[in-house]
Amino acid sequence: MKRVVAAICAALLVACSAVPGGPAPAPAVRIDPAALLAHIETLASGRFGGRRPGTEGEELTVAYLADTFRRYGLAPGNPDGTYVQEVPITGIRSTVTASIAVGGGRIDWEPRRDFAGGSAQPREHVAVGASELVFVGHGIVAPEYGWDDYKQADVRGKTVVYLLGEPAFRPDRRTYYTTRDHRRRMALERGAVASIAVHELQRAGGVPFSAFASQVGTERPVLMPAAQQELQVELVVPVERVRELFARAGHDFEALHAAAQRRDFAPVRLGAAVDFDVRSTLRTFTSRNVVARVEGRDPRLKGDVVIYTAHWDHLGAAAAGGIYHGALDNASGTAAILEIARVFAALPQAPPRTVLFIATTAEESGLLGAKHYVAHPFFPLARTVAALNLDILNVWGRTEDFQVPGLGDSEIDDALHLAAALRGLRVVADRTPEALSYYRVDAFEFARAGVPVAHIRTGYDFIGKPADHRQQTVGAYVAKDYHQVSDTVRADWDMVGAAEHAEFGFAVGWRLAQGGPLPQWRPGAEFRRR
Repeated sequence: MKRVVAAICAALLVACSAVPGGPAPAPAVRIDPAALLAHIETLASGRFGGRRPGTEGEELTVAYLADTFRRYGLAPGNPDGTYVQEVPITGIRSTVTASIAVGGGRIDWEPRRDFAGGSAQPREHVAVGASELVFVGHGIVAPEYGWDDYKQADVRGKTVVYLLGEPAFRPDRRTYYTTRDHRRRMALERGAVASIAVHELQRAGGVPFSAFASQVGTERPVLMPAAQQELQVELVVPVERVRELFARAGHDFEALHAAAQRRDFAPVRLGAAVDFDVRSTLRTFTSRNVVARVEGRDPRLKGDVVIYTAHWDHLGAAAAGGIYHGALDNASGTAAILEIARVFAALPQAPPRTVLFIATTAEESGLLGAKHYVAHPFFPLARTVAALNLDILNVWGRTEDFQVPGLGDSEIDDALHLAAALRGLRVVADRTPEALSYYRVDAFEFARAGVPVAHIRTGYDFIGKPADHRQQTVGAYVAKDYHQVSDTVRADWDMVGAAEHAEFGFAVGWRLAQGGPLPQWRPGAEFRRR
């Protein structure tokens, strides 16, 4: 496979050089590993308090980013002459009790141990009484795959229980139907009032339940007025607790789990009912995307825009004490777009197209900053060339490749392969599609709006490292540090890999900013430019 990909890259490189007037190689630039590390150390410091939206940590972060963009010579990204885009947020801090009547008795679930989640309804009190539990398989309705988990079942006023992940619609990747957003919409349209997602490690993209539980008791930002379109209660529950519940109700969880993988699955009334009581404190505030630009030099093309995104926010202070520093997630990606912006601003001449940098807010709460920008763009989405996302840089050593979830979906593949070939590297499809990376980063909101995207992930094949290096580093980070207070700056980081990650991101964006037809989605892609 490596030889095949290398041959494709070589062919692209030869074809490009053989065409008179074809695109020239990107300028040879160097991103300083020390500069990246300095940004990360600042943003992940205790002074910034975990960079939670609506806190002093946001004020410090926004000021730091805007000042850095200004110091690097970038123009304000907002047409009003500022470096910010205001994002209206309601913060909801919920306390949830969940009690289930089943098998002639009751089960009282404890938050953090037995469930995570709450209510995104902007109300001080939400009560759901005696809501019947209905197992709806994956909770997916996918007409093009001939799949309907609901089968006309009546779930009005009920609580749906569903599995994370999805059936094997495609062997090479997951689809939009794997997102909780889809399951939420299907439940709402059918009148359900609440949902329980069954947490299984692999089906949750390898994210442990502890990453969900760590947010119990903390404030959840929701985008206004979108908060009105929410279920009354949404929980994530460990599979062990669900097994116990099903057994008490007289059902075989494993048998129903297996049945849910078939098209003929029909919803199952569990013979149990749940009472939810949610008490919430609310506050409304304005958060901010930080936006800067390098304006294109060509009057005909400067209305076209290449966008870089990285979310600046993280999880703030932990309810149990400590700070979620978010060093890799995502002070590192934010550092990358700062240094890529510096390189663009320092070029002898700007590219023909405009390059826009957006450090987004509230990604951790559902891609809210990106969602708001897409609804209120500064440049028409029809003239947005691509959105390139950086989230969690490679600090574990140089790699032979970069992973791009959704590779093959659009014509920006050409820029990706060529930029890699010129560096003697490869671009590969996502090797861990179960991580659901395509749907969990800001680029997804642009894809949903029809803009081709690339989320540039750490590569898979590490240079000069043992075969288990990835599992011992990246795997250990996801299992132990992701969304934990332990996501801090480490002395053993290899920032050379991080710098190469950012340099590759620059090279792809530079090529897309040179002109030519707007990249289009390829046949069969989930999202097509309208």
